[in-house]
Parts: sequence; structure tokens; C-alpha cells
Amino acid sequence: MNSINALHSDLARPKILVLGATGGTGRLIVKEALARGFEVRALVRSSAKASGLEGTEVFIGDARDEAVLRKALQGMDAVVSSLGTPVSPFREVTVLSSATSALVSAMKAAGVSRLVCITGIGAGDSAGHGGFVFDRLILPVLLRKVYADKNRQEAIVRGSGLDWVLVRPSVLNDKPARHEIRALTDLSGFHGGTIARADVANFVLDQVHTNTWLGRSPLITW
Repeated sequence: MNSINALHSDLARPKILVLGATGGTGRLIVKEALARGFEVRALVRSSAKASGLEGTEVFIGDARDEAVLRKALQGMDAVVSSLGTPVSPFREVTVLSSATSALVSAMKAAGVSRLVCITGIGAGDSAGHGGFVFDRLILPVLLRKVYADKNRQEAIVRGSGLDWVLVRPSVLNDKPARHEIRALTDLSGFHGGTIARADVANFVLDQVHTNTWLGRSPLITW
């Protein structure tokens, strides 16, 4: 059985499963993890989605399928979830919470305890700190259903009993990494902000083997 102790005994080359590896941030997580010498496994929906994931062990399957997740978790030390979902102004969104619920059960069965999960600014108690346009227009008009599911996802992680970190990036951009990240839990006076996906990838991978933010939900921004 894998445990956090086993993970800490082999910090140089942790084995991680990445969910959402084909998204904009997920691909950078995979790239940076490989550059750090991690062993990386990615769960993707189809072989067509696996293009560009060279150097990664690819599992094909639905992230909401607990049986698939259990297989993908064998031999892993930690999970990084960068699952996303398209904008859905009218239809209910459940994929994030459904996949996370299945993931928690599968991780417990496989004895994998470390989970680093990306949600976003606007989730949980970071609501109302995204800046005027995000808070008054983008979130309520375009992302209301998505963020309702992100909140369900966060609640599942918090109640999981795993060694978890919830990472809430501010508004994402595709600029080069600055390697200068602010990680905040006290959001008084904070409104708005942006951060490069590459910096998110770096921060997330740091949480695989450090306990600084264990059991907490930092908002990360420039």
C-alpha cells in the first residue's frame, strides 16, 4: 500500500497520476513533472486526446469510472487533478464532483493519500474576490453552473480524509512563468488578479511532496 510516508521516502522521483492532462494547464503540469524527473501517468478519455503526452504512461478511460481510476492508481504515490469543464450557462454541471467522488473512493481503495486538486478563484470562500468583471459578469452569467459543481468538488475533497491541497488559481493566462507566486488564504482586500498556467503547474507540483499547504485552499496569483 502506498502512503504519504512512502511518498516522502522517494522525493526525487514520485509517481503521479494526472487527471485533466490534456487541458491547457494539465499539459504544462505533465511537461513540468517530466522535467522534474517524476514518473507520470495520465488518464485521458481517448487515444486521440493523448497526442503530445510523450514520456507519459497513458491510461484510456472516463475519470468518473471508479474501476478505471483504481487501475490507473496502481503503483502511484499521488494524484494531481486539473479537471475542467466547458462553459455551461444553462445545463447543470456534475462532471467535476462526480469524477472527484469516484477518485476519492478509488484512492482510498488503492492506498494513495496525496491529492492536489485545482479548482479556481470564485470557489468556496474565494467567491467575490475575482474583480468586477469576473464577479459581476463572467461567473454569474457564464460560469454559475460550473462553479456550483466546483463547490461540490471542494466539499468532497475536504471531507475525503485524504492528504489534500485545493489550489485556486486567479484568472489564467498563457504568458511565460514568472516564478513569483503569491499564495493567499486571507483574501481581505484582494480583488482580481491573474497568473500564468505555467506558474500554476509549478506550484501544484511543489505540493506533491511538501506539506506547507496541506489541508488548506490557497489562492495563487501574481
